[in-house]
Amino acid sequence: MQPIISVSGLSKTYASGFQALKKINLEIRQGEIFGLLGPNGAGKTTLINIICGIVNPTGGAVMAGGHDVVRDYRAARSKIGLVPQELSTDAFETVWATVSFSRGLFGKPADPFYIAKVLKDLSLWDKKDSQIRMLSGGMKRRVMIAKALSHEPQILFLDEPTAGVDVELRRDMWDMVRSLRATGVTIILTTHYIEEAEEMADRIGVINKGEIILVEDKAALMTKLGKKQLTLHLQRRLDSVPAGLAGYQLDLSANGNELVYTFDAQRDRTGIAALMKQLSELGIDFKDLKTKESSLEEIFVGLLRARP
Repeated sequence: MQPIISVSGLSKTYASGFQALKKINLEIRQGEIFGLLGPNGAGKTTLINIICGIVNPTGGAVMAGGHDVVRDYRAARSKIGLVPQELSTDAFETVWATVSFSRGLFGKPADPFYIAKVLKDLSLWDKKDSQIRMLSGGMKRRVMIAKALSHEPQILFLDEPTAGVDVELRRDMWDMVRSLRATGVTIILTTHYIEEAEEMADRIGVINKGEIILVEDKAALMTKLGKKQLTLHLQRRLDSVPAGLAGYQLDLSANGNELVYTFDAQRDRTGIAALMKQLSELGIDFKDLKTKESSLEEIFVGLLRARP
């Protein structure tokens, strides 16, 4: 299957000389939720803006929905909906009017039934006659999503969509994104909430200093790079890790009551059995144990630390 977005050798250098993107190669599959992660200034927004036709690239090519975003801008842009970080709407327009107007900007014929469905799906129906300025920040964010969906795009970019949104609204948005994916819409999500990407994304891409450093299925990424920890709650506190346990990757808690063993769960031998035997031989007893798997946030931080 052809990717719905194909980025080849994409670079962007601004007039100041700052190189925001460096030979980006990326393919995004139709119907997936793709999480794009990276620290501030990594190039996430520049990449999105080029794909959406807002910023011109210095080099390389981008195809969106089968159209070159530079040579065939109108056709490419008609396939894309964008929810930017900044809230920018006409404060004195009603919700209905601003969403309907956005549809018309793409040359789509009026379709009040579709607009009504979008507003209902986003829990905006009871606000349809309200002026934008009267809405809360979370509701304004929903209006931005409604505007992005007004022309029935195949691709939806959500650039930090839940910034400043309370937990309940965030959950509602996650449900809405999943329902859009179920209809075949491809969703590209940038977020600072790592748990958001962990819960929602099918694949994860990590960008840093203008370069894509990793693209991986989320489950495979967490399996490949994730570590597990075994925490042993000791019967008696230790002042230090005994010399007889020096061969294991062990950390002693500050109060001396816990030993933490980090291991690779994918290896044939985790070393746990040998560790338990060694503890017994040293007369170190424990009253409880628990395991914990690395989160996507821990993996993400580790990847960035590993880069020069």
